[in-house]
Amino acid sequence: MQHNISLPGHGVRLVPLRRRHAADLYPYIDVDMWAGMAADRPTSKRALERIFAARIADPSVIAFAVVDEETGTVAGTTSLYDYVPEQSRVELGMTFFGRNYWGRNVNAASKLALLTFAFEELLVHRVTLRCDVRNTRSAAAIVKLGATLEGVLRSYRWGHDGPRVDSSVYSLLEHEWPASRAGLVQRLTPADLLPEVTELIEFSEQLVRADAEHAPLPA
Repeated sequence: MQHNISLPGHGVRLVPLRRRHAADLYPYIDVDMWAGMAADRPTSKRALERIFAARIADPSVIAFAVVDEETGTVAGTTSLYDYVPEQSRVELGMTFFGRNYWGRNVNAASKLALLTFAFEELLVHRVTLRCDVRNTRSAAAIVKLGATLEGVLRSYRWGHDGPRVDSSVYSLLEHEWPASRAGLVQRLTPADLLPEVTELIEFSEQLVRADAEHAPLPA
């Protein structure tokens, strides 16, 4: 969907995805880095623009470009999609970053911003994450979030190399989010600041619990 949501993070900022971001992101794309994606690999900047345009037009997709705040460059893109408010669920994915950002904290910082928005602003109960079973790098990153592997969707979609591929399905539930958030904050916060940040998180959670305890009963 077209939106104006901007999410700050640890050294990154998530800004609304626009077609013009294709010019920044297309140079990152090659066969290997695109192998786990569901969409066909774009072979031109214009083709990537069309992919972005479709995401922006889809009312169930909230798509972002990820900006490295230190350099101001666009590092990648990520999205919330298949958002079903009445069922309080959403999926997280459509993500890729330039190779020069692999192994850094950009992905973890982006996930922290998106999951915080999903659980604390959209108030969803469930976030789903999927990846190609062959994409071990993405699977490891999902597990580090604290997500649970629910199973494998066999022969779920056509692969870019021809044969159909299996997809692994993971989920993170509302009651699991505090532990996941704490783990992400610990990964992203410098050691000398961590005690102070942890104390602030604990205080915030105490306020949330107090609000819940004193909330009026539904009619």
